[in-house]
Amino acid sequence: MKLNIRGDKVTVTKSIKDYITEKISKLDRYFENSKSVEGKVIIRVRNNEQIIEVTVPTSRFTLRAEEHHQDLYAAIDLVADKLEKQIRRNKNRLNNKYKDLDKVEFNFDFDVKEDEIDDVKIVKRKNVEMKPMDEEEAILQMELLNHDFFVFKNIDEECVSVLYQRKDGKLGIINVK
Repeated sequence: MKLNIRGDKVTVTKSIKDYITEKISKLDRYFENSKSVEGKVIIRVRNNEQIIEVTVPTSRFTLRAEEHHQDLYAAIDLVADKLEKQIRRNKNRLNNKYKDLDKVEFNFDFDVKEDEIDDVKIVKRKNVEMKPMDEEEAILQMELLNHDFFVFKNIDEECVSVLYQRKDGKLGIINVK
């Protein structure tokens, strides 16, 4: 796997790059042609925590994990483990969805322990009527409902928008056009 490693207001040394490459390249065994896969790694610092974010986009799905720790090397270990667990836990769903496609880029020939299988099911479905509103009203509604996201018909952008609470406490918005 090719890795694009960069630091956000952090200097990424050769030893850090080498360690990240060593840990993340262990995922190569899960890809048919790992040389065609390009992962993006961002390292940043918030207060006294080292944060590493890894995104591995493929043509069929995207793997993403983020970890933070006071020790950067520990955070790297955690994020590599998290990505591998995502692959192993979702093997059956990935296999069922993509096994019949011509373009194979994922290696489905690995064993998964029974306790690693994640049987995710939708347990609740809600239908909501979306009233047109601006972003300020959506923020108010989200706070009144005490939710960490809110979907609304955005009258300013003329689309459906998702307002959400970010990990840093600030708000984000996704516009669906």
